[in-house]
Amino acid sequence: MRHPVLDNAPFAPMTPAQAEEFTPLIRRALAEDAVDKDVTTLATIGERARVHADVRLRSAGVVAGLQIGGLAMKLVDERIVVEILANDGTRVDARTAVMRLDGPARGILSAERVALNFIGRLSGIATFTARFVDAVRGLPVRIADTRKTTPGMRALERYAVRAGGGFNHRFDLASAVLIKDNHLATGLTTGQAVLLARSIAAAGTIIEVECEDLAAVSQAVEAGADAVLLDNMPLEQMGEAVRIARGAAVIEASGGVTLENVRDVAATGVEIISTGALTHDAPWLDVGVDFAEVPERAR
Repeated sequence: MRHPVLDNAPFAPMTPAQAEEFTPLIRRALAEDAVDKDVTTLATIGERARVHADVRLRSAGVVAGLQIGGLAMKLVDERIVVEILANDGTRVDARTAVMRLDGPARGILSAERVALNFIGRLSGIATFTARFVDAVRGLPVRIADTRKTTPGMRALERYAVRAGGGFNHRFDLASAVLIKDNHLATGLTTGQAVLLARSIAAAGTIIEVECEDLAAVSQAVEAGADAVLLDNMPLEQMGEAVRIARGAAVIEASGGVTLENVRDVAATGVEIISTGALTHDAPWLDVGVDFAEVPERAR
């Protein structure tokens, strides 16, 4: 079942070539951490020291961001050999090794925090998304993200949502029309707004209308909107909105969605549940580097 509001591309783990597209972002993170001036490592680790190490999840979860973390290592020292041991999107147990590192100890130690920050952040989003997906399993609904992402990190965070089994809503303001209450604040009716949007948007652009009550749902459907977004509606009202819009528009629910109520929301018959919590409330997954062999302080 395809939903025109969502990006329906099947999830595929990131390739090394795709990871390289994020090189500028990773370099900024490395510069922020001043990895070329790691005084602690320079003082305690010899230039010729090498190390074997494993990157492990400290708790069970869905892994994501391994290619990004591996590239962070390589950008600090290209001599570091990175072996990815698990695909992004894989559910792994605590203590599972997901990456193996071999190479200069200085480079691995200096790149460690930036690499783990990316992996921990993205794995946290993937894991949190998977919990929402699990909560509605068996019901014909899709869990989707929103544009509430960390500035500059949207593409990676939304990749992590897909790794957790979720779907992506519009990527940016040019991707679809979403008419909200503030867009109607100047006095436009829903019908007028839909017609104006159709007159300027490219052919095939989805037009969605945010609805706070049943009257707004009826107006959006009558205006020919492709989708209606039920914003913070009580469950009983949401069920009635589904009856009004079913077959005429894609039906999405958003606002106030939690792990505790997401299945009740899904049971109303909505087709999409979108929540910014997938990205802004996701706790990081604890990830660490364990040395398999402690290097001698070679000079």
